[in-house]
Amino acid sequence: MPTGTPRDADQLALAAAAAVAAVIPAADELEAAGAQAGGPDVTALFAGAVVAELGGPAGGVLGLLVADELVSALSSSPIGGLDLAAAVQPALDAAATVLGASVQAARQVDRDAVVPAVLGAGGTDFTVVPLVGDSIAAALLVSRDTLVAHTQASTAPLPSTPTGGATPVAAPVAAAVAAAGAIPGAATAGTPHPLTVPAPGTGGTLGPRRGIEMLNEVDMEVTVELGRTRMTLRELLALSPGHVLELDRAAGSPADLLVNGHLIARGEVVVVDEDFGLRVTEILETPAAS
Repeated sequence: MPTGTPRDADQLALAAAAAVAAVIPAADELEAAGAQAGGPDVTALFAGAVVAELGGPAGGVLGLLVADELVSALSSSPIGGLDLAAAVQPALDAAATVLGASVQAARQVDRDAVVPAVLGAGGTDFTVVPLVGDSIAAALLVSRDTLVAHTQASTAPLPSTPTGGATPVAAPVAAAVAAAGAIPGAATAGTPHPLTVPAPGTGGTLGPRRGIEMLNEVDMEVTVELGRTRMTLRELLALSPGHVLELDRAAGSPADLLVNGHLIARGEVVVVDEDFGLRVTEILETPAAS
């Protein structure tokens, strides 16, 4: 088993979580509120979970828990339900960069599956770093073995942290959490924010619920479609350069603009500085944002 100091591992976890906080979709500015030992009840505060395997010789798995606010915003998007794993992929990419590694495509898992995935075979301890704004919005999970392995593999200096290895929680944040009363023993400045299961009836999220504004910075795949056709496998295999495909749309008809596979607009194809573009001529009706 790799060896290393807990302080170094906590510093690396905090740095990775800070990178996640800067990128993950959120209505508030988030900060990494102290690295702490993970426990069996950590998933109870959250509504969604995502994991992604780390590349490189050190390997490991990153886990990310997100609160109901983001899960609800994605599911009620005006262009249809959006994928949680795709929405947080840039955040996991940022965390992996801090660890000096690459990360594979994220996948959504059941909450009960995230801790076993992070620990892997034979793992027993993991670190959790809550990401806190007006509420606990998310938490990054990494096994201790993974942190120590990446600490030893990295040649970059670790970021400095206060005594005890915890990033201080800003006083206004700690006060807001304490005032909400949903999570007992809110952190004070300089201490990790405790991820404690709330008492029955108090709820597991803090602050007002917000909708579409949380998704303003989420990357979307935008596609312009000229038309479609259907072909047999035999016809596909017979394709060669110069072959012309007949589409199901007449010449001069508008092209479709799709976002994550959902049709939202139509327009005409134009050329902009030697590149193709789309001049939007029609916006299709979509459900109102929540």
